[in-house]
Amino acid sequence: MTLTHPHKVSGFDLPALNPDNKLNRILTSALRARDIDDQARVNPSPIYWQADYFDLNRVSTFQAASEQEQQQILQRLNQTLLQESLLIEQAGVGYMAKMVLMAESTQERMLYSLFAADETTHLAQLYPYVPAARVPGELDDPFLQLLSEITETSDKMVLLFVLQVVLEGWGLTHYRSLAKSCTCRPLRELFQSFLQAEARHHGTGITLFNQAELSSRSKGAIMDCLAAFLQMVRVGPQRVVAAIATTKGHLSRPQRLQILQQLDTVGHSHQRLQLLKSLMATTSDDIVSHLDQQGLFTPLTAEEAACYG
Repeated sequence: MTLTHPHKVSGFDLPALNPDNKLNRILTSALRARDIDDQARVNPSPIYWQADYFDLNRVSTFQAASEQEQQQILQRLNQTLLQESLLIEQAGVGYMAKMVLMAESTQERMLYSLFAADETTHLAQLYPYVPAARVPGELDDPFLQLLSEITETSDKMVLLFVLQVVLEGWGLTHYRSLAKSCTCRPLRELFQSFLQAEARHHGTGITLFNQAELSSRSKGAIMDCLAAFLQMVRVGPQRVVAAIATTKGHLSRPQRLQILQQLDTVGHSHQRLQLLKSLMATTSDDIVSHLDQQGLFTPLTAEEAACYG
């Protein structure tokens, strides 16, 4: 007997049903019963985060661009932020459902069932802002590829530490930043509303991880995952550079270097790396020490970062 390959836990490869499918009507009814509207009317090409959020006010290439080009760069960066948020919540639904099955007590299973509902709520609320994300496609983002790979592991300690302790903690700061700088009141309030649930998810991950025993095998797998993630952070704001390149055309290495210098890539990465270091240190100084010895909390210089992308 041949078994069909199951969909990934992340759900990134799950197809979207046609709008007239009966399941969609049932889902909409169930969401509305919980006062969740997944079909809110929004501007199809909005700019919720302005140039200063991405530090583009410092970048001479952006400042010299035409108004149309500036709008295109900002629209691309805005959509990237929103699509990433939606896909993270989508992965969260699958992850929490997986943790329901891995629970070791009735209370833990109940908690993760509630957490899955949290992520489902967030996913539904974000859908209207990213209509293109309803259609699955190839993941060309290294972070989302890594997230997809991590959710597939059967090692509960890896899942707890990497996804709940580190990435959920990171997400709290990220969502807080998105909310603070968002120019659209409904979307700003939406991101603010996510924070309480995300804090619960993060706190639960710390509690469960600290109650369990960490094997050397799990510890090694955790460090491998985090090393890959930290390397992505070390290279600085490459998405901003990519958005400029997509709009303006090919950028030479000197141009990329100038943009990264003007974005203060070292300061940008240092701040994020220190946040990640503090999140990891809440549960394991040993893991932090090992990663630190590899120089993974040290940002790349602008010259080094210009070689990426």
